[in-house]
Amino acid sequence: MSEDLDALLELVRLKALTRAGWVRVGVRRPESVAAHSWGVALLVLLLLPEDMDRGRALAYAVLHDLAEVRVGDLTPADGVPAQAKSDLEQHAMAGLCAPVRHGDQLVATWRPFGEGADPEARFVRQLDKVDMAVQAVAYADEADTHEFLRSAEASVTDPDLVELLAGLRRHLDGASRRV
Repeated sequence: MSEDLDALLELVRLKALTRAGWVRVGVRRPESVAAHSWGVALLVLLLLPEDMDRGRALAYAVLHDLAEVRVGDLTPADGVPAQAKSDLEQHAMAGLCAPVRHGDQLVATWRPFGEGADPEARFVRQLDKVDMAVQAVAYADEADTHEFLRSAEASVTDPDLVELLAGLRRHLDGASRRV
């Protein structure tokens, strides 16, 4: 039981880990990685197509950045190659989940997300970018967040999500003119 408690205490550190990209551009009180994961989960509830498995998508949303407890919030600005980042995250997830009850099932649930192995994984990966874009608009009064919206626009292909990003673009561009 003490291993479970120690593991739980490590896992909840995600709530205190700030998103590195927002720190880099000067946002004063950036969201945590856990807050971002909640944002992705909320988007799953709001936007997941009817023909997709909501439970699987929610699990992806909750678990998708858990490895960052050990790896940190690596961003493209850090210059870590994609394969190296993936290897670090695989190792971190295995270690984080090993002492947790049903930990092997958590890793087995998380793995397809990183691989984009099913429609839910591919859609939630796009929602990960949409949440970043929503947050970019929310932080627009504090910092230049256009790069985050551009990053989302380059990754999102679902037509409904592309339309949502277009609305966020209009909002962000309008906010920029007001500053």
